[in-house]
Amino acid sequence: MKKILLFLTAILTFLSFQTFAQYPIGHQSLKYIDSSRPDSIITTDIYYPAITAGETTAIATGQFPVIVFGHGFDMGDDAYVYFKDTMTALGYIVVFPTTQSGLSPTHSDFGLDLAYMINQMKLEGANSSSFFYNHVSPQSAVMGHSMGGGCSFLACQNNTVPTCMVTFAEATTTPSSITAAKSVTIPALVLSGSADCIAPPSTNQIPTYDSLASGCKVFLSITGGGHCYFGDANTACSFGETMTSGCTHPLTRPLQHDVILDFVKLYFDYYLKNNSASWTVFNDSLNTSPRVTFLKSCTTTGLPEDNISFNLNICPNPSNNIITANFYFKGSFTLSVIDILGKKVIENITGNSNGSTTQTIDIRSLPKGMYFMELSSENSKTYRKFIKN
Repeated sequence: MKKILLFLTAILTFLSFQTFAQYPIGHQSLKYIDSSRPDSIITTDIYYPAITAGETTAIATGQFPVIVFGHGFDMGDDAYVYFKDTMTALGYIVVFPTTQSGLSPTHSDFGLDLAYMINQMKLEGANSSSFFYNHVSPQSAVMGHSMGGGCSFLACQNNTVPTCMVTFAEATTTPSSITAAKSVTIPALVLSGSADCIAPPSTNQIPTYDSLASGCKVFLSITGGGHCYFGDANTACSFGETMTSGCTHPLTRPLQHDVILDFVKLYFDYYLKNNSASWTVFNDSLNTSPRVTFLKSCTTTGLPEDNISFNLNICPNPSNNIITANFYFKGSFTLSVIDILGKKVIENITGNSNGSTTQTIDIRSLPKGMYFMELSSENSKTYRKFIKN
């Protein structure tokens, strides 16, 4: 029980920190032409962390990860206000290509548009004449809902420019997003609603998840969740549900949004902001939350928490004074202790190892709570969780 209380305290501390990192939201509408497709005009709405809210207001100080979002069939960015407002305020640049929004979309072109905007935003960050110069971080993600979710797989096939991808109730596209997933190797989070009657999980998201070649992939099913509740109220999407016989889902839209944001914020905070604590909270939430069921296959997680080459273990765990890190490694290493907010509280204990190694660390000065041991070499890192009691 004591461990559970400590863990819950750590989560609340982490989430409360997240809510304080709020930015006003700036907005620009821009057009681009993909030189490889001379006839393409990619109209785009870009929302960014600003100094003051409004149109073309000054961007906030710092570099921000980019999220390129593909809309659903006959939908626009106004159908995802809850998502873009939340993520922009937390320090992300959220990009909505508004192409292929009519009744006869071309899925392959929309996939190319999403991929183009990932590359373009990186160029904007490096272009001294761009509004976004020096404000775009190296990390980025492609994501989308329904049709846009399927087109996200088209955008990410054989494409390692995005750091990761996320999809909401992905609908199979033409060409097939299920086939495209076989060539997607970046980390992927596939969200689904168990009561989705528009793009049922059994014929859409689950086959796509199974096809993914990602080193780390997660399928997350929201219990009682529906297709349209991945967005805000939208006439086109709602009409599709009303035309489907027996289409009901018990979860309310606000509750479904809560589940989505709780998991996606942690996922992006890990992959796009390199916060190792978020990955642990994300996984613990998968295992303990009654709101979701999941599938997961991870041989690597970016920050290799499960890197078996180190075989890192910590004992005793919990501890209130001295911990011992046992690991196997040949070469120079560095040990650090990181708190739940990602801050190094014990830094850079260095050494050289020629195999099995033991290193003791005094943690008596640390407050009670959850921490992470970081063991790093020149080419990789491993993290292990421990409790100070």
